[in-house]
Amino acid sequence: MTRRPLEILDKALNQKPVIVSLKGGREIRGILQGYDVHMNLVLDNAEEDIDGVAEKRGTLIVRGDNVIYISPSVE
Repeated sequence: MTRRPLEILDKALNQKPVIVSLKGGREIRGILQGYDVHMNLVLDNAEEDIDGVAEKRGTLIVRGDNVIYISPSVE
């Protein structure tokens, strides 16, 4: 059974945090609240890793053009 990417994202909605890697070397961790076909993401309780320190960002909308990958967070 082949899974489609959007089906996998559906399973991540409102679950454990995901890590989103962005262009420019930025990395954001948060709870995936929603997404669209352009991979625009809504993250709640978002934190950005800056030099090994987690900076709280709250709720973010991440433009899909900037997303390199999305991965389940390891806690």
